Order: sequence, then C-alpha cells, then structure tokens
Amino acid sequence: MLKKIGLAGVICCLLFSFKSDKDASLPVIKISENHRFFSVDDQPFFWLGDTGWLLFTKLKREEAEKYLDTRSKQGFNVIQCMVLHGTGDADAYGETALINKDVTKPNVSAGLSLNNYWDNIDWVISKAEEKGLYIALVPIWGSVVKGTHITQQQAKAYATFLANRYKSHPNIIWMNGGDIAGTDSMKVWNMIGNTIHQIDPNHLITYHPRGRTESSTWFHNQDWLSFNSIQSGHRTYAQDTSKGDLHYGEDNWRYVEADYKKVPAKPTLDAEPSYERIPYGLHDLTLPRWTDADVRRYGYWSVFSGASGYTYGNNDVMQMHMPTDKGSAYGSKGYWYNSINDPGAQQMIYLKKLMLSRPYFERVPAQELIADRQGERYNRLLATRGKNYAFIYTYTGRSMDINTSLLPGEKIKASWYNPRNGNITVIGAFAKSKSAKFNPPGRTR
Repeated sequence: MLKKIGLAGVICCLLFSFKSDKDASLPVIKISENHRFFSVDDQPFFWLGDTGWLLFTKLKREEAEKYLDTRSKQGFNVIQCMVLHGTGDADAYGETALINKDVTKPNVSAGLSLNNYWDNIDWVISKAEEKGLYIALVPIWGSVVKGTHITQQQAKAYATFLANRYKSHPNIIWMNGGDIAGTDSMKVWNMIGNTIHQIDPNHLITYHPRGRTESSTWFHNQDWLSFNSIQSGHRTYAQDTSKGDLHYGEDNWRYVEADYKKVPAKPTLDAEPSYERIPYGLHDLTLPRWTDADVRRYGYWSVFSGASGYTYGNNDVMQMHMPTDKGSAYGSKGYWYNSINDPGAQQMIYLKKLMLSRPYFERVPAQELIADRQGERYNRLLATRGKNYAFIYTYTGRSMDINTSLLPGEKIKASWYNPRNGNITVIGAFAKSKSAKFNPPGRTR
C-alpha cells in the first residue's frame, strides 16, 4: 500500500500522567461534526470491532475477562454481542434470561450475582469498560423476532427494560436488528429503535442487517438511527445471488460508497464481512475458508471508501466454540481461546494505527488519485486522503499509476506500508506527475 508521508520530525519523550477514580469511566461515543466519523471528547474514535456474538451466553466470568483482555491488548475497542440469541437463552452458569421465554419478563435479581443472567451481563459490560472496550448490544436476534412473532407491545416493554438498565453505562452502543432485512418485522424494529432512543438519547444506535444489505436501505431517515451498518457477508463473487444493482459480490466498498452519497450524512461501516476461518458462503464445509488476507482486504477496502471503522470476525470466536460443545456452527474446528490470536485478529491494529496516524476528520475517499486502471474485483485499488496525505491500497500487489499532481506541495514523499505488520519502507521523494508508477515490493496480500 502506497502512502504519502509528511516530513515532520519525530521526538521521543517520557511522559507521566495521573488518573483519579473519578475519571475512570469511558467517554460516550459521539458523531463527529462532519457526520462521517465517531469521536470521543472531540478526538477521533476509529471503530475496530469484533463479533463476540455469544459472549454473554457461553463464557463464565473468568473466561469473559480473558477474552476482553486479549481483544483490548490487540487494539480492538468495540465488541458486538447478542443480548438474546433466543428466548430460551441461559448463561454459562445455567441461569435463564427470561421467565417462561417471555421477553416482557426478564429474570432479574436484586443485585450482582453469579446466579443471574442479567447480573452477569452487567459484570461483563463493567469489565469491558475497565479495559477500554465499548459493547455494541444487539437486543434480540432477528430470527427470534420473526420466528416467535414478537409484537410491538412486547418489543416496547423489552426495549424499555434494556434502555433503563444500561443507559447509565458510558460504554454502550445499541445495535438493533440482527442478521435480518428491515422489512421483516419493520414495525417491531422501529419500535425497539424509537423506544431505546427516547429513553437513552445519549448512546448511538444502528441496525445490523442481513448479508449483502445495509441498514440505510430501510432506516437511513429514521431519527433513532445514528449511523449505518453493512453486512457485506460471507459469500464469494461466484456465490453472490443478489439481484439488481446490489450484485456487489465481495466488493464491500460499494456499500460504503452508496451510503456515503446518502443525505443526511451518517457514518457507516462494515459490521460483518467474511470471518477468518469460516467457509466460503458459510454452509458448504468442503469449501476453502477465509484467511487473514481476506479480512484485511475487506477492512482496507471499506475504510478507504469512507467507512468510519471496521468489524473483524472469526468463526471460532464469534460462537465461542469450546471443547465441551456438542457441536459447532459452520464447521468450526478451533476453540475460541486459541483463535483469538489468529493472524487476522493481530493484524487489525495496523489498520487502526494507520488511520489515526494522520489528521482524521478531514479524510475523504479519493479515487481521483488513481490515474489509470482502478481495477476490478481483487485488482481494485482504493484511495483515501486528507489535506496533506494520501493512502492507496492494493490487495494483489499490482502496480499503481497515481496522479500525484493532485497532491499539495512541490514534491511528495512516498512510502510503502505493510498491512501485515505495520512496517514502513521509504520509497523516496518525487516531483509531482499526472501519472507516477509505483510497483509494490513483492506480494502484499
């Protein structure tokens, strides 16, 4: 990946800071002034998420802390979790979430306990806050709402309970929906969104759509929707059966590009691309599995197209697969406590570091910098820039023809950035040109 680097010097110094207990809580995430990104205390917040979908139901407290600690140290800052994957959910201690599977009757207790579903969620959220992590809560998975015919009245009662219980936690983000089209139970999704927004207006809300769709299709103009989410999905180009203009295949950048044009402007991100270790298309276990190279590609493609962050996923981790399970979904063969250290997970930090290494809020998509051959499918080049910097990403390591005359200054300084390890290799300083050719050093995938 080619990037233009400024010529400022580097100063190393030793700094000490002190933090009182009063400052222990995380700041609430806000939308940036330009409505394209997130911010905390007016500083850039790059969403680097992980799909820990079954965290609340599968892991005991000491296991949950290990997971949260690992992800925090790896640079992740958002964990996406289901509050209810089913109305019969129980936690790792065997405690059920609901009385008689009724969403209007949460099985609550008087205080923090190892023997209560909701107290354990409270504990995990507080532990995540200690580790600098935000929790994106999915109130109830989409198939449950559709399959059990949740009514608007039931949805309102349940959303009221959730919003009142968690509105005081600073590290909450709401993720309505759950792998389902907005047109399935539309009135229920709007009821949940509106109810949470009315009770808890300080926390952001989005909608997690089904594969190969984006929340903006149904909810972009809803007041409760703070930002858009995409599920670019797990299928290959050949497997994509989407109809009409949404036949995007693996081109997740196209969803971001579409959202970026919508009015009013709202942040958008790929909240579920292909997972590391999951089979192409999910269901045929004989097919190859997505790798670290693939999850990197989805990340850089979407972010360079204007996304406000990116969510990584791992097949073994998202379901918290462990030896005591009677089976697994999507052919999971590894265990979560090993797979949390897979290559893709460890490489995500370099995307986050790169995006925060330059003035962030001014960043825009910049395909105009590619002078020739933007490329199709895996050969696609994606470009983004600020006022005094530019990044161009190649997945295949193909040569690049860049219109450097569009960049400021008399000369440019160019470098290669390795998305696998964050290493920077200086290329040199060049006079500007309408078509400057750059050849990556070896295979970059």
